[in-house]
Amino acid sequence: WLRRNQINAAGTSGPKVVGPPPAAVGNDPSSQDWKAQLKLPPADTRFRTEDVTATKGNEFEDYFLKRELLMGIYEKGFENPSPIQEESIPIALTGSDILARAKNGTGKTAAFCIPALEKIDQDKNAIQVVIVVPTRELALQTSQVCKELGKHLKIQVMVTTGGTSLKDDIVRLYQPVHLLVGTPGRILDLTKKGVCILKDCSMLVMDEADKLLSPEFQPSIEQLIRYLPASRQILMFSATFPVTVKEFKDKYLPKPYVINLMDELTLKGITQFYAFVEERQKVHCLNTLFSKLQINQSIIFCNSVNRVELLAKKITELGYSCFYIHAKMLQDHRNRVFHDFRNGACRNLVCTDLFTRGIDIQAVNVVINFDFPKSSETYLHRVGRSGRFGHLGLAVNLITYEDRFNLYAHFLPQIS
Repeated sequence: WLRRNQINAAGTSGPKVVGPPPAAVGNDPSSQDWKAQLKLPPADTRFRTEDVTATKGNEFEDYFLKRELLMGIYEKGFENPSPIQEESIPIALTGSDILARAKNGTGKTAAFCIPALEKIDQDKNAIQVVIVVPTRELALQTSQVCKELGKHLKIQVMVTTGGTSLKDDIVRLYQPVHLLVGTPGRILDLTKKGVCILKDCSMLVMDEADKLLSPEFQPSIEQLIRYLPASRQILMFSATFPVTVKEFKDKYLPKPYVINLMDELTLKGITQFYAFVEERQKVHCLNTLFSKLQINQSIIFCNSVNRVELLAKKITELGYSCFYIHAKMLQDHRNRVFHDFRNGACRNLVCTDLFTRGIDIQAVNVVINFDFPKSSETYLHRVGRSGRFGHLGLAVNLITYEDRFNLYAHFLPQIS
């Protein structure tokens, strides 16, 4: 605020405005001491790679954000913007459409949550921002980030996903909601029922945009856009953008601001290992890894629901603490597992690709592909669960003879 006043003072050559001089405003305790009263979390002193440190040197205050929002940002533990945040926050604040590609775990969620919270008029009782994500767990996580960043603002955040009570969501929408986070099907359902009114929604955010444009979700996304005003702003974020995204971009984002921070595919802090094994050796190999590695928390990926449950049972029999999660579980059970694992109640989590997208658990330092994934996109998202926000992580891939054919036929051509 002092900086803003100095800029104004330097730039005025006409008649002077009557009021307190800039110095007086700068010395006002209410404008300077707010930082001293913040309840900051302990500083994270771990090593960080240039994926998040190679910035232009901007600060969050440079964007002239509301002070209440800045308080939430600093109390969340954010010190300075990461590269993707530096690129996208000022552009999003101008109202431009954005197509942004950046690595997993480099701060994409805050890159769209911060401008979304800044642009909301908290005195206007209407849904002004919709954030669409592909999975229920990611919706819960994103809404929590919005609530934490905006805790000093009078902004009402609501999360709505499939698998929960539709009646409860309808009742909640009769109360004030400014920012809505959810999965496409449920938001569209509420909109068609006339309960979710989007005529004042000026911003649509698509996180994990390539997944949202898969055949499973794209029809719902396109229908949802029809309920938005013509002047709406669309922000698309992901680590992977296949060619299929182009058609949607040309139709709905004719002149987007394009951000591409993918000079290479994987995070610099993740070391990747490949172990060629026979199928029957996998569990023994996993047991060896558990005994030799220093694991804070690990996520172990399998390619089917059945294999997830069998492997979790096997790991428990070996004497290691283990949870499992997959899409066929009841939603309440899924929520409980997600919450408990995030809070450190268990060291290992076995899951399907339900957990590949956006899930941010800082304590996870090891990812194990017990079953090698079928596509390069899935691989990138899986290994991106470790080494979050520039920290160091490990990815171990167990590859069988059959996997080699998939590796040579699909992976290497896709990656090259």
